[in-house]
Amino acid sequence: MKTLVLILIATVTTVCVCAAAPVTRLPMVVPVINADWQEPQTLPRRLRNHCATDALTGRPYCSDHCGFQYQVYSCSPQSFGCCRVGFGYCDWNGLLRCHP
Repeated sequence: MKTLVLILIATVTTVCVCAAAPVTRLPMVVPVINADWQEPQTLPRRLRNHCATDALTGRPYCSDHCGFQYQVYSCSPQSFGCCRVGFGYCDWNGLLRCHP
């Protein structure tokens, strides 16, 4: 039994000793966008209305008809919308997500 275990260990270790594949970088398709806040200057012009300053952080934001205490986010021309102030972000696929 011990011989069988030793043969198995020797086989596994010789199979695992190999050269690693070279590290390759993936091309960035989606531009990196600020994850937790978007300044009014980063929004498309059509979404830059109903702007105010957040009372807690002092940072400016725009609502664009989203409602009280909501901020408009723009991740791409196809993905934009409203989330609570400071809770929206763009994922790595360029889609808008709202954190609770």
